[in-house]
Amino acid sequence: MGEVGTAKSGVGFPDAEQGGIEGIPFFKVSDMNIEGNENELVVANNYVTAEQINRKKWNVINDVPAIFFAKVGAAVMLNRKRLVRFPFLLDNNTMAYVFNKNVWNCDFGKTLFETLDLTKLTQVGALPSYNASDVENVRINIPNKNEQQKIGEYFSNLDHLITLHQRKDFVRFTL
Repeated sequence: MGEVGTAKSGVGFPDAEQGGIEGIPFFKVSDMNIEGNENELVVANNYVTAEQINRKKWNVINDVPAIFFAKVGAAVMLNRKRLVRFPFLLDNNTMAYVFNKNVWNCDFGKTLFETLDLTKLTQVGALPSYNASDVENVRINIPNKNEQQKIGEYFSNLDHLITLHQRKDFVRFTL
């Protein structure tokens, strides 16, 4: 996968910097649980300002779309992935795979990522984990962009339909 994209690891996010409500989203694993973030990360629990970014010398991931996922801890075993379509930061328990836009259709990329069992990359230790080179060394076959677009659109529509039905059932259940 390193030939058609780049895996980027997150950075430390001190408690003192957390809690912001405007600016660039700083995603953590828990953000995948927010309603509305079932398929794509659209909101975060933490945002950071340009001043914080400059002071901490954080590198915003501007190359989007990208796939966000856990890289360390128990969350790795959940094997969840989310698409991100706007610039963001990510904490050190997570990673992002940035698509080479000349090669990938992002919806197809999200679909393909859902088929990858990243738990197979975990290293033995106190906490399950893997690194960027592990992800980039995964071998894949991808069709041309026209086929990717058709496949990606189909599965994206299916994901949205499933999400809507899950929300409808949840609302009915809670009433």
